[in-house]
Amino acid sequence: MNTELKIKVGILGATGSVGQKFISLLENHPWFEITEITASEKSAGKKYKETVNWVLSNPIPKSISEKIIKKCKPNLDCKIVFSGLDSSVAGEIEKDFAQNGYIVISNSRNHRMDKDVPLLIPEVNPDHLNIINNQKYNGGVIVTNPNCSTIGLTMALKPLMDNFGIESLNVVTMQAISGGGISLMQSDSYIDNVIPFISGEEDKMETEPLKILGNFNSDKIENADFPISAQCNRVNVFDGHTECVQVKLKKKVSSEKIIKAWQNFKAEPQFLDLPSAPVNPIHYFVDENLPQPKLQKDIDKGMAVSIGRLREDKLFDYKFVVLSHNTIRGAAGGSILCAELMYAQSLIK
Repeated sequence: MNTELKIKVGILGATGSVGQKFISLLENHPWFEITEITASEKSAGKKYKETVNWVLSNPIPKSISEKIIKKCKPNLDCKIVFSGLDSSVAGEIEKDFAQNGYIVISNSRNHRMDKDVPLLIPEVNPDHLNIINNQKYNGGVIVTNPNCSTIGLTMALKPLMDNFGIESLNVVTMQAISGGGISLMQSDSYIDNVIPFISGEEDKMETEPLKILGNFNSDKIENADFPISAQCNRVNVFDGHTECVQVKLKKKVSSEKIIKAWQNFKAEPQFLDLPSAPVNPIHYFVDENLPQPKLQKDIDKGMAVSIGRLREDKLFDYKFVVLSHNTIRGAAGGSILCAELMYAQSLIK
């Protein structure tokens, strides 16, 4: 796409940790250009560099540092808004933007389980985008990105679901501190510690994959039907969520066939060669010490899922370890990939 023809996008909640990652990933994007940034009223009217508590290792892009922050009002010069808003305020603001004709791609939880809103992982359920035809937002739409830990898990489950079927699932997460926002990153509560509770996280992990893996049938999404039990922990790792998964399958199958299903998995983002898409969505590691956040979190632009330690399980059928980058694949990068898929499918003009 010619630079002059780039699609204008805005960032809602640009000073937060997810907003910062949006800004970083969209710098030099071939299709999208940030023209607007918004934040709370106390930040509105100030230059971005004057108010943001920048926590990323790379510097603030020059094109953004001098930009004036605006209020989260639907009067922005852009077509798409990426939302990194806190869930305490996201629901009504996102709805307001959609009702004023904007394409809202949200990383917040508020609209994820709405019946007419797709909970989208482009490799897993691209057909769910058809549900936006049921939305009544006066020309605008809302599309949501799943919870960060849900994304890694569900991408690992998709080839299993398609090839062998799933009867039940147990997952225990070890989640990075960057998923807790700037306040947690700058506290010392996680040092030499494991926090065995993340508010709302277990419920998300027990419900979101069922919607994502469900079937789009005419005008509704029919959720997948198998039980999920989740326990979620915050650990002293900066980026990268690790998940220990136990799964019972509907078919008896060898470990070799499972690994092959993961390794062969490709989907719409790869076929369409979308800019943010990983070349291989899933990487399997034979070394029993892998995957590790320090070594694999950034693989394939931070957009791929790493899996290892597949072995038989005495209570279920198999168990394995999943790793994904929570702020790239699990947040801003995943949302950007959703927008790229929508553009490739002519849902964004």
